[in-house]
Amino acid sequence: MKKLILILMFPLLLLCAGCAAFLSDEPESPVISEGANAEYIKISPREARDMITVDVVILDVRTQEEYDAGHVANAVLLPYDEVRERIAALVPDKDKIILVYCRAGVRSKRAALELIELGYTQVFDVGGMTDSIGEIVKEKT
Repeated sequence: MKKLILILMFPLLLLCAGCAAFLSDEPESPVISEGANAEYIKISPREARDMITVDVVILDVRTQEEYDAGHVANAVLLPYDEVRERIAALVPDKDKIILVYCRAGVRSKRAALELIELGYTQVFDVGGMTDSIGEIVKEKT
């Protein structure tokens, strides 16, 4: 009888352990991109604000329309689907600190991983603009 209970409880324990990982407040472990010397790092807007200096590139990977509606001051627009083709011209120094953000965090993660794959070593995904990393400015129409 004890063996039967253990056999039936084992899948339940595995399920609970898996769910606990999703409920954790801890950030995801960094994902090391294959073939790169850098790793994927997700940071909070507060950490990003602490990193902002003259030598930091703030990369907005949203669309032109989203950027025009409001973006972080001094951010450079580079839509995430154009990263591979245009990043070398915008940021030739692959060791430059790059803070990447978008609207909700999906595009910034994709862009950050692509930058790492391209050999950029100091890439930080800030995620979405919900919690801004700096002053929001709008383009004049």
